[in-house]
Amino acid sequence: MAAVETKLSLKLLVDTKGHRVLFAEAGKEFVDFLFNLLSLPIGTVITILSKQGMVGALGRLYESIETLSDTYKQASQVALDALLKPTVYTSAAAPLLLPNIQITNLARFYGCSRLNNNNCHKQVTNDPSAQCANCGGSMNRDLKYVDPPNKKACSPEEGYVKGVVTYMIMDDLQVRPMSTISSITMINKFNIKDIGTLEEMVVDVGMDQRVELLKASLHSKAVLTEVFLQKKPTVVSVSEVD
Repeated sequence: MAAVETKLSLKLLVDTKGHRVLFAEAGKEFVDFLFNLLSLPIGTVITILSKQGMVGALGRLYESIETLSDTYKQASQVALDALLKPTVYTSAAAPLLLPNIQITNLARFYGCSRLNNNNCHKQVTNDPSAQCANCGGSMNRDLKYVDPPNKKACSPEEGYVKGVVTYMIMDDLQVRPMSTISSITMINKFNIKDIGTLEEMVVDVGMDQRVELLKASLHSKAVLTEVFLQKKPTVVSVSEVD
């Protein structure tokens, strides 16, 4: 399922003297997006970034599987596709907001289609092309997955975090609830002597920026600085902000 082009925005507090983002102010949607990055299989990350754009050697490893001759393949094509084009499973129902991702909220399971005897009932697989170990029949009968009672939704709001809170996102993507005290504490922690060097940036986080955030998070501890200060968005001075 393709990602929906949803617009997100951030308020960045920038140290213009040090040319760095101190932290960002974000809502629930952006935090859910960040947390969802942890659910992505490596094969999906490579697909999003492209083999050429992937940092390190994993892109080459991915390409090796793609180009390997059938002569040397032991696994089925279904098993190999699970590496190259894995399905992303998410139970929080928060949209991933990234391109080229096949998403499902639950894993699917299949049983024997013949049901010749009780042993056929005991056979379960997640691959509908598999054969029953008891009778050799096709394992393509859909089984119903039932959530345990403790997994019932306790809130109508989806995602990972609550929407009534504003969150502080650090340059290295640490996330914490935001308050006036925490903002002042952070500014002091960065040893900012002249508040006049601080400026506020309001940036849109579209699909391109979300992909860049994913890429930068794999190799950088200054993710927000790398992604947004290079884009040169509109800058508003703190003194001009109510």
